[in-house]
Amino acid sequence: MSQNLATFLYLIAAICFIMSLRGLSSPETSRGGLRFGVGGMVLAIVTTLLLPSVHSYLSILVALVIGGGVGLVVAQRIQMTALPQLVAAFHSLVGLAAVAVAGAAFYDPQAFDIYDTAAQRIYMGSIIEMGLGVAVGAVTFTGSIVAFAKLQGLVSGAPLVFKGQHMLNAGLGIAIVALIVLLIMAPTQQLFWGLVAVSLIVGFLLILPIGGADMPVVVSMLNSYSGWAACGIGFTLSNPLLIVTGALVGSSGAILSYIMCKGMNRSIFNVILGGFGTDSGGAAAAGGAKADRPVKSGSAEDAAFIMKNASSVIIVPGYGMAVAQAQHALREMADLLKKEGAKISYAIHPVAGRMPGHMNVLLAEANVPYDEVFELEDINREFPQADVAFVIGANDVTNPAAKTDPKSPIYGMPILDVEAAKTVLFVKRSMASGYAGVDNELFFRDNTMMLFGDAKKVCEEICKALD
Repeated sequence: MSQNLATFLYLIAAICFIMSLRGLSSPETSRGGLRFGVGGMVLAIVTTLLLPSVHSYLSILVALVIGGGVGLVVAQRIQMTALPQLVAAFHSLVGLAAVAVAGAAFYDPQAFDIYDTAAQRIYMGSIIEMGLGVAVGAVTFTGSIVAFAKLQGLVSGAPLVFKGQHMLNAGLGIAIVALIVLLIMAPTQQLFWGLVAVSLIVGFLLILPIGGADMPVVVSMLNSYSGWAACGIGFTLSNPLLIVTGALVGSSGAILSYIMCKGMNRSIFNVILGGFGTDSGGAAAAGGAKADRPVKSGSAEDAAFIMKNASSVIIVPGYGMAVAQAQHALREMADLLKKEGAKISYAIHPVAGRMPGHMNVLLAEANVPYDEVFELEDINREFPQADVAFVIGANDVTNPAAKTDPKSPIYGMPILDVEAAKTVLFVKRSMASGYAGVDNELFFRDNTMMLFGDAKKVCEEICKALD
């Protein structure tokens, strides 16, 4: 295959990726966007395999079989509740791949056509690209591992902070810049692996101080990092499609992170530097002594009676719904309420669940009509007119402490104003705090009734009572 034809096919693949991003921006067009993405990737792989520079098909075939096999098994076995940590794990592999490719190019620059035989060294431009790709890739690798561990519950979701943390991060950032400069001046193995080591440490230190409530933004930002790492390695490999694709992923991830930060009243710069969500003592300060405060609890029959007589019900899904896989039972409950004449709406917070769009995917899986699903800014004004707000597993995104307690780590984050509804039905296993470690003041309000139990079982019992 000629280089001109390959470039043309790469352009087609890049257009497919752009159309994929466009389609994935809305639930109605997401399936079409997915098809564009798959088609573009197949075209990109086939085009690359037909390049004259490819010689060893056997090793490539072995890698495709192993990687494809692992991906197939994971896709078949993964639960929707584990999707956020799966995404974080995949981001770590992208970062590791960037470091591995840069290492291969550093040790055998002639094979990558980046060696200046006259000067007896790697081209300066290639060293710059390689250094940036390695730094971002290594940060993405270890940062994604920490995010995976927090989401999986292997380590605490609480922020890990210590004195002098920001000064240490700043010093390591300066060290990365200095190592890249030194690598440009004299590309040695010691400097290369020193850059890798420092960047790996920075990845840990950037994500450890970020609290659990902010992990959806972290996943989005790590997605951006992985894109920029791929883009940098695209320059090293002189692959225009990898450059374009990496830039698309990097920029779209950064834009999504900015939108989410705006929705949470966070600073995008603090996300990049790993310094937000670390207000010490906030979790302990919020909520007070919950053991001495009365809570009104009810049964599924009570909830069914209240909702059967309601004209407007707003459903607020959260991570608890995902854990219980209650989306199908929830939709059945909503259908029964519609038969009783109730208007049903679904309120989605930008960071509900543990990754962007988590709740939208679950509701779409249960065939919930798209026109019933609303984002925070579109639904919040409706709560004062709602007869019932049915909260199923959402905690931090409904916590009034975000508006009333300056010491809370979620203070300033826009929340769903469920407390404004006439009655709040809150489905939860226990009185435990949310992922941010903050007690929810909503539990103790006069208009709140707690429905303790597994979310799926509670919805099924309400359906029986309604039927």
